[in-house]
Amino acid sequence: PPAPPPPPPNPGACRHAPPAAAWETTVAQTTTPRPDGTMTPAPAPENASPRPATAVVIDRPGGHDRLNLQPVHCPPPAAGEVRIAVRAIGVNYADVLVRMGLYASARHYVGWPVTPGFEVAGFIEDIGSGVVGWRPGDRVLAVTRFGGYASRIVVPAQQVFRVPNGWLLEQAAAFPTAHLTAWWALRRLAHVQPGENVLVHSAAGGVGQALCRLARLAGAHVTGIVGHPDKIPAARDAGAQHVISRHHPRPWEQALRHRPDGYHVVLDANGADTLRESWHLLAAPGRLVVYGFHAMLPRGASRPSLLKLAWDWLRTPRFNPLDMTRHNRSVLAFNLSFLFDQNDALQQAMSELLDLAAGHALPPPAHQTLPFHDVHRAHARLESGRSTGKIVLHISDDDAAAHVP
Repeated sequence: PPAPPPPPPNPGACRHAPPAAAWETTVAQTTTPRPDGTMTPAPAPENASPRPATAVVIDRPGGHDRLNLQPVHCPPPAAGEVRIAVRAIGVNYADVLVRMGLYASARHYVGWPVTPGFEVAGFIEDIGSGVVGWRPGDRVLAVTRFGGYASRIVVPAQQVFRVPNGWLLEQAAAFPTAHLTAWWALRRLAHVQPGENVLVHSAAGGVGQALCRLARLAGAHVTGIVGHPDKIPAARDAGAQHVISRHHPRPWEQALRHRPDGYHVVLDANGADTLRESWHLLAAPGRLVVYGFHAMLPRGASRPSLLKLAWDWLRTPRFNPLDMTRHNRSVLAFNLSFLFDQNDALQQAMSELLDLAAGHALPPPAHQTLPFHDVHRAHARLESGRSTGKIVLHISDDDAAAHVP
């Protein structure tokens, strides 16, 4: 039978602004401060209409030159939705893959042109009918399936959460994607138990640090692997008790030296470079969790090498179910961008994670901040493999209004 049509893209995604649009207000004019530090939006007309915004629009796959800031219009929130004036955007490696045309869910749900971005923080600007618990001016963080690289966005209210007390908006924008990834890997798939040995690849990155912290909170013994010796302190600060640099002449022997009986859980987003070794480092029973293939992309290059992609695909290990059964080892994998229909899991995960943040068990994420108009530099820094923690784009009033017609 024919395949069902793909679901429609996020209804709140910004649209290209009509060339002749004559907006009477700018983003900078839409909010005023309250005495308590929150923001009060300028009153909207009764027949709420689209508002001007600036977004990163990628018209076709390519390098950093495809990251174009363009004027767009953001629709009013429908029933059950809110519109957010965005002031901080989390940057993820998946955004790089979207730009290169290699991210499957972007092709499935959106196509071209596309605005990347999975996580934002800012102020609620408008509320659709039926939304309770929020008011304009509330400081919020939100998750979205694409569309996040914009100065305004509309999202379903169930994807919006309150910023922890004392956190900057930049810290809030760096929080959800990495920690939801870590939560799904450890809680839903690996079911990590107290006393188990856990090995985290890329332990100094945003997801890696979240994995280390959550695994330690679960009572596990955590060993981290990092790509360069200067990343060791970041992984240690995140809770890894042992940290190994892949520059070590024998990193896999070093990993077994720390845990001679192997690892009950190994978390790997590298792909062909490390999957085989990750499998051999498993204890019995053991679980290998795969959530990315970052090593398939060229380090420091803004475009993929088709030859390298093909070679890495060929050398990616295939796991035999008979061997898995005999050795009591499992391979598990996921991609969060295909799981947005799992709303109950999202609510459970964010409730647990934000409770941990409120209790100071999870600190604000380590991050680097760049201006919104430096999105090209943010992608280049992420692709270099030398960044630690998260990269966050900050939207100033000037950035937000710069491309409003």
